[in-house]
Amino acid sequence: MISLLEVLQKSAAFLESKGVEHGRLNAELLVGHALGLQRMQLYLQFERLLPEKELELIRPLVKRRSQREPLQHIIGSVEFAGVELKVDRRALIPRPETEYLVELVTAACGETPPQRFADLGTGSGALACALATAWPAAQGVAVDISSEALALAGENVTSLGLAERVRLVESDWFNAIDPSERFGVIVANPPYLTADEVAETTPEVKDHEPAVALSTAPDGLDGLRAIIERAQDFLEPGGLLAMETGIAQHETLKQWLLEAGYVEVASRQDLTERDRFVFGRKAR
Repeated sequence: MISLLEVLQKSAAFLESKGVEHGRLNAELLVGHALGLQRMQLYLQFERLLPEKELELIRPLVKRRSQREPLQHIIGSVEFAGVELKVDRRALIPRPETEYLVELVTAACGETPPQRFADLGTGSGALACALATAWPAAQGVAVDISSEALALAGENVTSLGLAERVRLVESDWFNAIDPSERFGVIVANPPYLTADEVAETTPEVKDHEPAVALSTAPDGLDGLRAIIERAQDFLEPGGLLAMETGIAQHETLKQWLLEAGYVEVASRQDLTERDRFVFGRKAR
């Protein structure tokens, strides 16, 4: 039999040989998932000898990761802003940048969270679920054009006990939302990558995540433009529009927001100190 430490070392080396970054971390998470152990528990059992039946649980997971299937898809879930989300090929894996958007939006609202909010391009339902959890009295609408993504979002909304407060709407941005609806906050993480940026993404992204969630135009701006043009019709006076964007798009987006009459228009940086989010409010 082979020890747990040896399995980790061999798995890490194999993954790195296939171009997987952070091979040791990936190996620890995959082995831990296969054996039902947390990473700290792995560290305490390095000398443990693994029988063949346990190795048979580990091998297919490591093989899938070596073929550049995303780690999150193999494990089947991801932690996002304090909630556990199911993830698979139907929607983008929630990113740390988007998680930080939750923090920025809740901070901007302070002690007066909105009664109603909308999440445009909800994907897995990450923003909608996180905001509904942060604002337990708020009602949310989660919008996506993809029926597959909405099905995944629905599974997450249900598993988190949020089905009575988060309504799912299949829509091309605002098109299927009742014109009479108003929201105190609208958040959006639309496809914003340029065609060149999509071409440079890793196999994990290009081969396993939905292309329509990455980009829908060569310049990556069509979704952002559509949201800016119509969001004011659905915002309450003083309501906040907060969007995740590409880092090279901000001057254009801020100009559009100002021309459309938004106030308090500003770029917000992500955790790497790059312009990642654009905020604006509807005038009171």
